[in-house]
Amino acid sequence: MIIYTTLLEAKEGIESAAVALGNFDGVHKGHQALISECVASAKEQGISSVVFTFLNHPLNEIAGKCVVKSIMTLKEKAEAVEALGADIMVAVPFNEEIRKSSPEEFVKSVLVDSLSAKMAFCGFNYSFGYKGAGGPEQLTGLGNKYGFAVNVMDEFDIDGKPVSSTRIREALAAGDVESFETLSGRRYCISGKVIPGEHFGRKMGFPTVNLALNHDMALPANGVYITYIFVNNQRFNSVTNVGNKPSVGLFAKNAETHIFDFSGDLYGSDIKVEFVKMTRPEMRFDSLEALSRQIEQDCLDARAFHETNS
Repeated sequence: MIIYTTLLEAKEGIESAAVALGNFDGVHKGHQALISECVASAKEQGISSVVFTFLNHPLNEIAGKCVVKSIMTLKEKAEAVEALGADIMVAVPFNEEIRKSSPEEFVKSVLVDSLSAKMAFCGFNYSFGYKGAGGPEQLTGLGNKYGFAVNVMDEFDIDGKPVSSTRIREALAAGDVESFETLSGRRYCISGKVIPGEHFGRKMGFPTVNLALNHDMALPANGVYITYIFVNNQRFNSVTNVGNKPSVGLFAKNAETHIFDFSGDLYGSDIKVEFVKMTRPEMRFDSLEALSRQIEQDCLDARAFHETNS
């Protein structure tokens, strides 16, 4: 899949396209259905399938600060879009020029002049143009004017409620990683390089690998989670604590993962931790002995789960 990060690049590289429009934060099941429909239609017409989105969340640009935390990094979003079969992803900055464009100016500049759209796909609640003045009805009218067809997808429901990025963030904030999986079609994960920790786990007989967390991203609630960890494309059973370690001091929120049946030095290694379910919230213990007993129980519970579900 080709990725363009400017409209000029897109204009030079795209001849004729079916375009899926949206922020696509989380690329949840509703997004997947929309993008898949766009990809299938593009193949039928023999044109490129394009996913158009923004590098930054529009609400954060308008507010001048991070008010909406991202569910996925750009890399993760690109991987999810590519897995759906899209030919091209166009991810450009939501800047002042785009923010102040009228709905027609946006359509003319982006869809017509830059993306050569012959078809456009959007959700029932899609908005565009200055202050979100444009919606599916306006897009359909502008499509008629500029010569591209518009397909509007109805609300996508799971368990009787619409799937949305907001709903996914709320599930994650509650530690409900199982609902995250249901809504997004994949498990919540974090990745990065292993960093040095305080070695509290090692001193108590439960060594861990540590990952710093990006606080501009939506993060899971503090607690203990049954997880899988991926090291050099190998999967290991594990248990992860997300939190601030209140029993031993004041620390920035991070993720510490104890890997079962593994030995070796992973400092500086790239790893991925995949979250399966939360077993308990993070708690403060009055003594290291009480903390150690609870960690031992957490590991026993996680092992039992892995043995049952392997």
